[in-house]
Amino acid sequence: MNQRFPWPDERLIKAAQDGDVTSLTTVVMESQPHVRKFAISLCASPQDAEDAAQEALIILYRKIGTLRATGALASWMFRIVRNECLRQVRLLVSRSEETPAEPEASAEPSAEDAVLHRLEAERIAAAVSALPRDQRQVLIMRDVQGLPGTTVARSLGLSSAAMKSRLHRARAALRHSLTVTDQAPDRTIDQPPVGGGAQP
Repeated sequence: MNQRFPWPDERLIKAAQDGDVTSLTTVVMESQPHVRKFAISLCASPQDAEDAAQEALIILYRKIGTLRATGALASWMFRIVRNECLRQVRLLVSRSEETPAEPEASAEPSAEDAVLHRLEAERIAAAVSALPRDQRQVLIMRDVQGLPGTTVARSLGLSSAAMKSRLHRARAALRHSLTVTDQAPDRTIDQPPVGGGAQP
Protein backbone atom coordinates (compact mmCIF):
# COMPACT_ATOMS: atom_id res chain seq x y z
CA MET A 1 0.00 0.00 0.00
CA ASN A 2 1.07 3.57 -0.53
CA GLN A 3 2.78 4.73 2.66
CA ARG A 4 2.15 8.43 2.06
CA PHE A 5 -1.55 7.95 1.40
CA PRO A 6 -3.00 5.33 3.75
CA TRP A 7 -6.56 4.12 3.24
CA PRO A 8 -9.09 5.68 5.65
CA ASP A 9 -9.22 3.85 8.98
CA GLU A 10 -12.23 1.80 9.98
CA ARG A 11 -13.48 4.27 12.62
CA LEU A 12 -13.60 7.02 10.01
CA ILE A 13 -15.43 4.74 7.55
CA LYS A 14 -17.94 3.76 10.25
CA ALA A 15 -18.60 7.42 11.09
CA ALA A 16 -19.12 8.14 7.38
CA GLN A 17 -21.58 5.25 7.14
CA ASP A 18 -23.43 6.66 10.12
CA GLY A 19 -24.00 9.91 8.22
CA ASP A 20 -21.19 12.17 9.45
CA VAL A 21 -20.57 14.44 6.46
CA THR A 22 -17.08 15.53 7.56
CA SER A 23 -15.99 11.89 7.93
CA LEU A 24 -17.52 11.01 4.57
CA THR A 25 -15.66 13.85 2.84
CA THR A 26 -12.42 12.71 4.48
CA VAL A 27 -12.99 9.09 3.40
CA VAL A 28 -13.50 10.20 -0.20
CA MET A 29 -10.42 12.46 -0.13
CA GLU A 30 -8.18 9.78 1.42
CA SER A 31 -9.43 7.12 -1.02
CA GLN A 32 -8.83 9.30 -4.08
CA PRO A 33 -5.09 8.52 -4.67
CA HIS A 34 -5.73 4.78 -4.45
CA VAL A 35 -8.78 4.94 -6.70
CA ARG A 36 -6.81 6.89 -9.31
CA LYS A 37 -3.98 4.36 -9.13
CA PHE A 38 -6.45 1.50 -9.69
CA ALA A 39 -7.99 3.36 -12.64
CA ILE A 40 -4.65 4.12 -14.31
CA SER A 41 -3.62 0.46 -14.06
CA LEU A 42 -6.97 -0.89 -15.33
CA CYS A 43 -8.33 1.56 -17.89
CA ALA A 44 -7.35 1.89 -21.52
CA SER A 45 -6.40 5.57 -21.55
CA PRO A 46 -5.70 8.41 -19.09
CA GLN A 47 -9.08 9.97 -19.95
CA ASP A 48 -10.91 6.69 -19.28
CA ALA A 49 -8.99 6.35 -16.01
CA GLU A 50 -10.01 9.86 -14.94
CA ASP A 51 -13.66 9.15 -15.79
CA ALA A 52 -13.61 5.80 -13.96
CA ALA A 53 -11.97 7.31 -10.87
CA GLN A 54 -14.54 10.12 -10.74
CA GLU A 55 -17.42 7.65 -11.12
CA ALA A 56 -16.00 5.40 -8.38
CA LEU A 57 -15.62 8.32 -5.97
CA ILE A 58 -19.19 9.45 -6.67
CA ILE A 59 -20.43 5.91 -5.93
CA LEU A 60 -18.35 5.87 -2.74
CA TYR A 61 -19.89 9.18 -1.63
CA ARG A 62 -23.45 8.12 -2.40
CA LYS A 63 -23.39 4.45 -1.40
CA ILE A 64 -20.88 4.03 1.41
CA GLY A 65 -23.76 2.79 3.54
CA THR A 66 -23.98 -0.35 1.35
CA LEU A 67 -20.41 -1.35 2.27
CA ARG A 68 -20.94 -4.23 4.70
CA ALA A 69 -17.41 -4.54 6.08
CA THR A 70 -15.40 -1.39 6.83
CA GLY A 71 -12.16 -3.32 6.21
CA ALA A 72 -13.21 -4.14 2.65
CA LEU A 73 -13.14 -0.59 1.26
CA ALA A 74 -10.10 -1.27 -0.97
CA SER A 75 -11.58 -4.37 -2.60
CA TRP A 76 -14.95 -2.62 -3.06
CA MET A 77 -13.29 0.36 -4.75
CA PHE A 78 -11.19 -1.94 -6.93
CA ARG A 79 -14.30 -3.73 -8.19
CA ILE A 80 -16.13 -0.46 -8.90
CA VAL A 81 -13.17 0.92 -10.89
CA ARG A 82 -12.68 -2.35 -12.75
CA ASN A 83 -16.36 -2.54 -13.68
CA GLU A 84 -16.33 1.07 -14.88
CA CYS A 85 -13.23 0.44 -17.05
CA LEU A 86 -14.88 -2.69 -18.46
CA ARG A 87 -18.04 -0.70 -19.21
CA GLN A 88 -16.00 1.88 -21.15
CA VAL A 89 -14.25 -0.81 -23.21
CA ARG A 90 -17.62 -2.51 -23.82
CA LEU A 91 -19.04 0.74 -25.20
CA LEU A 92 -16.04 1.21 -27.48
CA VAL A 93 -16.24 -2.38 -28.73
CA SER A 94 -19.99 -2.07 -29.35
CA ARG A 95 -19.56 1.19 -31.24
CA SER A 96 -16.76 -0.19 -33.40
CA GLU A 97 -18.83 -3.26 -34.27
CA GLU A 98 -21.87 -1.17 -35.21
CA THR A 99 -19.95 1.01 -37.70
CA PRO A 100 -19.51 -1.34 -40.71
CA ALA A 101 -23.20 -1.86 -41.60
CA GLU A 102 -23.92 -3.80 -44.78
CA PRO A 103 -26.68 -2.41 -47.07
CA GLU A 104 -28.84 -5.53 -46.82
CA ALA A 105 -28.45 -5.68 -43.05
CA SER A 106 -30.81 -2.76 -42.41
CA ALA A 107 -33.52 -4.98 -40.88
CA GLU A 108 -33.88 -4.98 -37.10
CA PRO A 109 -31.82 -7.76 -35.49
CA SER A 110 -33.74 -10.50 -33.72
CA ALA A 111 -33.79 -10.57 -29.92
CA GLU A 112 -31.55 -13.62 -30.03
CA ASP A 113 -29.03 -11.87 -32.29
CA ALA A 114 -29.04 -8.84 -30.00
CA VAL A 115 -28.31 -11.00 -26.95
CA LEU A 116 -25.54 -12.89 -28.77
CA HIS A 117 -24.00 -9.60 -29.94
CA ARG A 118 -24.06 -8.21 -26.40
CA LEU A 119 -22.49 -11.37 -24.97
CA GLU A 120 -19.75 -11.29 -27.62
CA ALA A 121 -19.06 -7.62 -26.88
CA GLU A 122 -18.84 -8.46 -23.16
CA ARG A 123 -16.42 -11.30 -23.88
CA ILE A 124 -14.18 -9.14 -26.08
CA ALA A 125 -14.28 -6.28 -23.56
CA ALA A 126 -13.23 -8.62 -20.74
CA ALA A 127 -10.38 -10.01 -22.84
CA VAL A 128 -9.19 -6.50 -23.80
CA SER A 129 -9.40 -5.36 -20.18
CA ALA A 130 -7.21 -8.30 -19.10
CA LEU A 131 -4.35 -7.27 -21.42
CA PRO A 132 -1.29 -5.53 -19.91
CA ARG A 133 -1.84 -1.78 -19.82
CA ASP A 134 0.68 -0.93 -22.59
CA GLN A 135 -0.88 -3.49 -24.95
CA ARG A 136 -4.43 -2.50 -24.01
CA GLN A 137 -3.77 1.17 -24.81
CA VAL A 138 -2.34 0.57 -28.27
CA LEU A 139 -5.00 -2.01 -29.20
CA ILE A 140 -7.92 0.24 -28.23
CA MET A 141 -6.47 3.34 -29.86
CA ARG A 142 -5.59 1.55 -33.11
CA ASP A 143 -8.24 -1.17 -33.54
CA VAL A 144 -11.23 0.08 -31.56
CA GLN A 145 -10.99 3.86 -31.89
CA GLY A 146 -9.48 3.53 -35.38
CA LEU A 147 -6.76 6.14 -34.88
CA PRO A 148 -3.94 6.23 -37.47
CA GLY A 149 -0.77 4.36 -36.49
CA THR A 150 1.30 7.55 -36.52
CA THR A 151 -1.15 9.23 -34.13
CA VAL A 152 -1.09 6.25 -31.75
CA ALA A 153 2.71 6.09 -31.80
CA ARG A 154 3.06 9.83 -31.18
CA SER A 155 0.53 9.97 -28.34
CA LEU A 156 2.20 7.02 -26.57
CA GLY A 157 5.71 8.35 -27.16
CA LEU A 158 6.71 5.35 -29.27
CA SER A 159 8.50 4.91 -32.57
CA SER A 160 6.32 3.57 -35.37
CA ALA A 161 8.16 0.22 -35.21
CA ALA A 162 7.70 -0.06 -31.44
CA MET A 163 3.99 0.77 -31.75
CA LYS A 164 3.54 -1.91 -34.44
CA SER A 165 5.41 -4.47 -32.34
CA ARG A 166 3.28 -3.70 -29.29
CA LEU A 167 0.10 -3.85 -31.37
CA HIS A 168 1.14 -7.22 -32.82
CA ARG A 169 1.71 -8.62 -29.30
CA ALA A 170 -1.64 -7.20 -28.13
CA ARG A 171 -3.54 -8.75 -31.05
CA ALA A 172 -1.83 -12.12 -30.52
CA ALA A 173 -2.61 -12.03 -26.77
CA LEU A 174 -6.23 -11.10 -27.47
CA ARG A 175 -6.64 -13.91 -30.01
CA HIS A 176 -5.16 -16.37 -27.53
CA SER A 177 -7.42 -15.13 -24.73
CA LEU A 178 -10.55 -15.40 -26.89
CA THR A 179 -9.53 -18.90 -28.03
CA VAL A 180 -9.13 -19.98 -24.41
CA THR A 181 -12.53 -18.56 -23.45
CA ASP A 182 -14.08 -20.32 -26.47
CA GLN A 183 -12.80 -23.59 -25.02
CA ALA A 184 -13.87 -22.74 -21.45
CA PRO A 185 -17.01 -20.56 -21.78
CA ASP A 186 -17.98 -20.74 -18.12
CA ARG A 187 -14.85 -19.10 -16.75
CA THR A 188 -15.63 -16.02 -14.71
CA ILE A 189 -13.58 -12.83 -14.58
CA ASP A 190 -15.09 -11.71 -11.30
CA GLN A 191 -12.23 -12.86 -9.07
CA PRO A 192 -11.50 -11.20 -5.72
CA PRO A 193 -9.08 -8.35 -6.38
CA VAL A 194 -7.01 -8.75 -3.24
CA GLY A 195 -6.05 -11.89 -1.38
CA GLY A 196 -8.07 -12.53 1.76
CA GLY A 197 -10.07 -9.84 3.46
CA ALA A 198 -13.80 -9.59 4.03
CA GLN A 199 -16.11 -9.09 1.12
CA PRO A 200 -18.23 -5.92 1.19
